[in-house]
Order: sequence, then structure tokens, then C-alpha cells
Amino acid sequence: MSDSRKGKRPLVADNRYGRKAKATSAKPAPKKAAPKKAAKPAARTWAKSTRARKPVRAKRGGIMGFFAGLARGILRVIWVATSRAVLVVGLVLALIVGYFYTTLPPVNELLDGRASGSVTMLDHNGEVFAWRGDQFGGVVTAENVSPHLKNAVVATEDKRFYKHFGLSPRGIASAVRINLSEGRGPLSGHGGSTITQQTAKLLCLGEPFDPSAGQTEAEYEAQCRRGSLKRKAKEAVYALAMEAKYSKNEILSIYLNRAYMGGGAYGAEGAAQRFFGKQAAILNPSEAAMLAGLLTAPSTLSPTSNLERSQNRAATVLRLMKEQGYLSAEEEAVAQANPAVLSEAAEARAGGYFADWVMSTGPEFFTRNTTEDVIIRTTLDQRMQKAAVEGLNWVFDNKVREGSKAQAAIVVMSADGAVRAMVGGRKTKVSGAFNRATQALRQTGSAFKPFVYAAALDLGYSPNDLVDDSPYCIDIPGSGQWCPKNYTKRFVGQTTMTNALTQSLNVPAVKISESVGRELVSTVASQFGIKNDLAAGPAMALGSSESTLIEMTGAFAGILNGGSSVTPYGLIDLRLRDDSEPLMGTGGGIGERVIQESAAQQLIYMMEKVVSEGTGRRAQFGGRQLAGKTGTTSAAKDAWFIGFSADYVAGVWMGYDDNTPLKGVTGGGLPAEIWREAMKRVHEGVPVKPLPMREPAPAQVIFEGEVNETMPIGQNNPATDTLVSRPKNIIDQVLQDIFGGGGGGGGGAPVSNGGNR
Repeated sequence: MSDSRKGKRPLVADNRYGRKAKATSAKPAPKKAAPKKAAKPAARTWAKSTRARKPVRAKRGGIMGFFAGLARGILRVIWVATSRAVLVVGLVLALIVGYFYTTLPPVNELLDGRASGSVTMLDHNGEVFAWRGDQFGGVVTAENVSPHLKNAVVATEDKRFYKHFGLSPRGIASAVRINLSEGRGPLSGHGGSTITQQTAKLLCLGEPFDPSAGQTEAEYEAQCRRGSLKRKAKEAVYALAMEAKYSKNEILSIYLNRAYMGGGAYGAEGAAQRFFGKQAAILNPSEAAMLAGLLTAPSTLSPTSNLERSQNRAATVLRLMKEQGYLSAEEEAVAQANPAVLSEAAEARAGGYFADWVMSTGPEFFTRNTTEDVIIRTTLDQRMQKAAVEGLNWVFDNKVREGSKAQAAIVVMSADGAVRAMVGGRKTKVSGAFNRATQALRQTGSAFKPFVYAAALDLGYSPNDLVDDSPYCIDIPGSGQWCPKNYTKRFVGQTTMTNALTQSLNVPAVKISESVGRELVSTVASQFGIKNDLAAGPAMALGSSESTLIEMTGAFAGILNGGSSVTPYGLIDLRLRDDSEPLMGTGGGIGERVIQESAAQQLIYMMEKVVSEGTGRRAQFGGRQLAGKTGTTSAAKDAWFIGFSADYVAGVWMGYDDNTPLKGVTGGGLPAEIWREAMKRVHEGVPVKPLPMREPAPAQVIFEGEVNETMPIGQNNPATDTLVSRPKNIIDQVLQDIFGGGGGGGGGAPVSNGGNR
């Protein structure tokens, strides 16, 4: 049987390359087998075509291979899940950013974010001296503000501001590191916020203040400043939307206009005007550095609170500006050597007592609760204000023992009641403090006596009329007998009304008050402006009632102007910032006539003797005619001196807030000296003028001898009282017609027992 495979080729793999070469050969000839290395060129060609491929690794076998494969599978799943999650988060974030983008208004609607308005006060020359409320000042932009301020803010708050996309991962990481190193939580303390994020926070992430929501403005601001993780995340998204919506300079402009910079000032323009009295466009490096330094802690670092602390912070800002190339070494050295200082208006701490008083006298909806920017023109004379402060300080520095807690107050005004200066206490650079010139009700003592004599003079009494200064008692129903005494505990006998006032004698003042009638004296005092309830008893003549310094000074202004009442005022007119016409004018000035002009002129004559010859001699200065009256209450709890020249009226009060008695002080002592030092400075450059006074008529005798108090004073009692009658008994007839006997009865226990001067 033949083998079927006989003659067939064996099943052996061909030598591909060798046989292929033979097959293509035209004349096959016996050749030696090609060497093995001849196949290398073809192998290299194949290798080139597969160079980009990864070499196939041999799969591991066994348990290690299993775990390796498992790990690769897990990583592949994680990668797929993470990439898809990132994609989803990115899409959601883009949608949220897009939503906030659509809610962002135009830039110009975000520049003034105050919920309330401001009050700017001008002195009588039109110069700004005080601010109240949320001061804005006007819009600035990153392009028109001082380049130094722009650079200082960027150098201090966010040096990569022009490089990041609204968030600074590097800044956040640095803040977290600092917080942890200082023992705080990672998000507590330093926040690493960019200027964009801070601006987002200033905008409260687009949530406007709504008073109708039952939330106060302070609560709203606290909510905007919350630092929770959720709030931080929303802040970051809002910042991204702002970066997409606005340019860098627009974001910086919003920040420069809305940031609170202390002292009630919002924005760069308001702060520049508030602290330096100039526009934000012309700030020098020192001033710019001070404002930029306030952004960290505006209330604590405010220069009106602590100038030195603010200057130290500004020095740090200047160093940062030099390190970042905004200032040369020479420019920084000059700025460091000349730190920013406050303007005179800022130095006065927002106008002090006077500004507080003006705010209290204006309508509340245009002052304390205004939603508009209001301009108030006032009567203040800053030169006189400075004079009053310097006069008070000079006396306390040179005449009062160190460490004394005694207080003092001064009011200076014109004869029409226009207040030119006001000092409400020894701490003169204050705002919102207790004002002893307008708020302290104190017993007036003998400073009240001019109103007793004003009532008498208006009835026809003469300054030269005689009154008997001798022991004198009154039976007061329900209180017993009251016997006033003089400060010296001595009596002078027959004396003129002028001398009785000059020496501040108590008995004559009481006798005259009883003669003309207490009701008339009370009426005259009230019409002159002393509004508080006056004591009903005979001690009213000695100043047992209470009043404020501004009321008493205004009442004396009525004497100077010829006998017309005066309402002290500080507000001349009030208008809105953009209006040219005022909304309201002054509510004060000269009112109705109280006493005849001739009576006022005779009273001025008597009060001039108080200063030239009597208890007020220490008030004299400059050879001027001056008139006034001293006052010291029982136990020396209050000491007064109120007086005037031909041009200005001034009142001084001195005492302790807790009614501690003054030691060795009377109205003719330290108060008169404070008055002199203040008025001497007030009158610098003021021409000397005579007082508008009138010489008195010839003397008449009013009282002599003892008085039987069972009969009203002013009626003849031959046994005990010799009243020398005037021609035709005109005065007695007037007393009879008005009071049915001319005298006042008892009624009410006296508060003071004399001893006043």
C-alpha cells in the first residue's frame, strides 16, 4: 500500500524570509543559507512602526497578580467616578456662578451702600468742622483716586489682586497655616480673603438690608460678616461671579467706596475728608497708608481714637509698599519721617459738645435718623471755640491742684443768642459725652439776682435807691422762720441797690424781691429764658432754683441786647447736599421784650460795677467795660460767673458732677478767671466798645430798720418800717394794683439759706 503522503511536502514551517527570497529569484541557484543577522533590518522596520506602543508586560500570576489587577480596577473606578463628579461639580458651579452673574447690577449702583445718611456741619464761615452719621463724601474710582491710596490698599489687602481669578489658593493656604500655628482653627482668625471676596462680603453677597424684616442694621451687618463654612463657600462663588462680571478696577472701585474706614466715614472720599480735610484724589503716601491701614480694624485704628496707633499701622503699610515696588526707598523714608496728621476739624473730634447740641436741636428725621445727606450751617466760630478751650485749660493747668475731678463748662454767644463756642466739660475732644453746658441742671446762686433787680428797675426803681441791709426774717407757713444772711455774715446797713448787687448782698435781694413780688421776679426770669420751675419761696431771690448754663447765658444776653428775650441757637439753616435752597432756618434769636430798654441799660450799669468794683473783679481784662455777676450756692456745690462785653456774652459754671462741695471756690474766684482767660482770647482783634449802659437817677430810700413780717413788705408800717415814699407814691400804687399790697407771702420751704456771693 503506498503511503498517501509520499511525495508531499513535510508539515514544517517555511523559512519565510529565505524561501521568499528564492521564490522571487529569477534563476534559482544553489546558495549558502543567509546568515541569521540578515533578518535584523526587517525587524527594525517593524519596531519603528510599533515604537509608540507600550511594551506588553507579562501578566503576573498567582496571588500578587490577583491583587495587582484588583488595585488597577479600583483605581480605574475611582478615576472614572472622580472625573465625572468633578465634571458635575464644575457644571453646577458654573450654573451658580452664572446665576449670581445675572443678579449683579451695574457698578454705579453698588458704590454707595449706606442704609442711612450723613450730617455735615459748617461753621459760620462755611468751613466744615463736624460730621455725624454715615459719612460718604462722594464716589471715587480706581482710576481717579490717588495712585498712592490704590497701591497702598493692594499692597496691604491683596498683593496678587491683579493676578488671581477672585480666589487665592496660596493666600488661603497661608492663612490656614498661620491660624494653626497660632493655636486657632483653620478658618478662625486670618481668612486669606482677596479684595474681591472682601467686596462680596461688603455687598452682603447680594442680600440688601430690609428694615421691614424686623432686623436692625447692626444685626444685618453681623449676619453679613458671618464666617461659617457655608457662608465662605457662597462668598467664594459670589467672588467668581464678580470677576466674570466686572473688571479688576471696577471691583476695586466698589471696595474703595463701600469699605468702612472709622470715624463714621464710609469710602475713601469720606475718610479723606473726615480725617485730612482733602479729596481722596490728592492724598500723599503717608495719608494713603493711614487710610489703607484702617481697613484691618477701622474702629480700633481710627486716628480720631488713637492717632499714634494709626500712625504706627501706616508705617507698616509704607514698608509693604516699598517691598512691593510701589515706593522707592527715598519716597518711603520721606513718608516715614512725615506721618499723616489730622485736620483741625478732625482734631476737634467731630465738633465735640457744640455739634452734639446742634444735632439735638434739629428735627430728628434730618439729624439723628436721616436717610439723606444733610448740610447744616451753624453759628460756631472756631476761633472762639479754640479760645474757650484754651482759657479753661489754662486755669486748670495753672490754678487747680493736679488730679482734681472738678468740672467746668463754658458758653459764648452773641447778644442775639447765636452760640459761638461751647465747652461741656474738661475733656473737650469728645462726641456723645454728657454736656454740662446744656444738660446739667444746677442751682444758680447769686447769679440769679440780676433778674430780681431787673423786675424792680422795670417798675421804676433806680440803681441808686437805698435799701436797708440789716437782720431780716420771714415766717414761712409750714416751715417756720427763715432769716437770710450775707456771705460775710455781716450787715452794711443803708446801701444802694447798685452796691447791694456789686457786693452780692443777700438781704437786700430778698427784700427787693418781696417788695416787687416773687411772681413778677419769676415771670421776668422765665421770659428771659430760664424755663425750669422756679422755687416758690423767698429763697428764689438767692438762686435756689436750678437752671442750665446755656439758659443762664441766654438770659444775660437778653440784658445786653436791651431787655428782649433770647432763645440760644446754633443752627442757621439746613439743606440737603444736592439742594441749593435750605429746607429750614434757625429756630432761635431775639424774641419779645421783657423789660424796658432803659431798665436794661441801668441794670448793665449796676452789673458793670460788679466787675469793676465788686465780687467779679478777677474777670477784668484789656481795659474794656465789662459787666457780669458771680454766683455761689449753699455749701459751694456750684460756682458761676456770667458776664458780657459790648460784643459777646459768656457763662462759666464750675463744680463736681456728684455735688461734692468746692473747697475755697466762689463764683468770683476760679469761674471768673476762666471767664477772663476765655474772653480775653475771644476778644483778640475785636475793637474796644463801651457797654450800652445808663447812669442812674438820684437816690431814694426803700427800706430801713426792721420789718414786721406780719405786714407785706412795701407797705408803710410806722412802728417798724420807714418807707420813704416816691413822688405821689407811684411805686406803691403799682404794687397795690398788681399784688394787692405789693408783697409776697410765704409758701414753700426755701432751698437755700443765703451765704451766696
